[in-house]
Amino acid sequence: MTDRYAVIGTPVAHSKSPLIHAEFARETGQDISYTAVLAPLDGFKEAVLRFRDGGGAGMNVTVPFKQEAWRLADAHSGYAMDAGAVNTIEFREEKIVGYNTDGVGLVRDIKNNLRCGIKGKRVLLMGAGGASYGVMEPLLREHLEQLVVANRTLEKAINLVGHFEKFQSFAVRGVLARPYDGLGNAQFDIVINATSASLENAMPPLPPCVFAPGALAYDMVYGGTTPFLAFARAHGARAADGTGMLVEQAAESFFIWRGVRPQTGPVIEMLKAKDRGSRIED
Repeated sequence: MTDRYAVIGTPVAHSKSPLIHAEFARETGQDISYTAVLAPLDGFKEAVLRFRDGGGAGMNVTVPFKQEAWRLADAHSGYAMDAGAVNTIEFREEKIVGYNTDGVGLVRDIKNNLRCGIKGKRVLLMGAGGASYGVMEPLLREHLEQLVVANRTLEKAINLVGHFEKFQSFAVRGVLARPYDGLGNAQFDIVINATSASLENAMPPLPPCVFAPGALAYDMVYGGTTPFLAFARAHGARAADGTGMLVEQAAESFFIWRGVRPQTGPVIEMLKAKDRGSRIED
């Protein structure tokens, strides 16, 4: 019997998750269907339970429901316990189990696909919202030199750093919160944009000196060059969008559900080729 999965969010029609999971299923020979569920802002819980009661086996959760999904879950596993956000749901014996695979996806893309080491690096994480909460622990477990969180509202950055205080020892020079204008002349080996600025075609107020020689600039938004990535390239950094993270976090969800780990490289290349084609058509 075909097992049913879906991605739930608002909006959700643009999601590439159905395409990604269809490719994973084809590659691994798994009998699944995967659709998109549009949930009203005040109807997330009802939509999840309706999908479960209709025979659903699991769901991916996208904006703006990741924190609500954490509250809905009966149990949390792995990085979800401290992240306070859930992007993967498994329906298990009448229980809703929540996971967060975003940080795993980010780390694997940087290390495996982009061939950029993280251990011992100085990392700047821009943004203090749900996306940052999802990746903090996996990043810190790579044993960094230092992690700095920059945000327009300093209080939010301080709260984020405080939330992960028990992981401070994983960074040799600690985990710090800074406003953008408080970064001074500090330089970083990896600069990650976890803000929503790129979705609005905007640029965080980042000083150009933040990029150390050979730095990687990483934007979690996928699908092309954002203002942040253009800025980074103009100042000598290597630039990468979030396509690989998207596929890697999906692969981790697929493994949780099916116990099979799909290959991600071919799917990443497929999505990038489609993106290049769409830009040519435009």
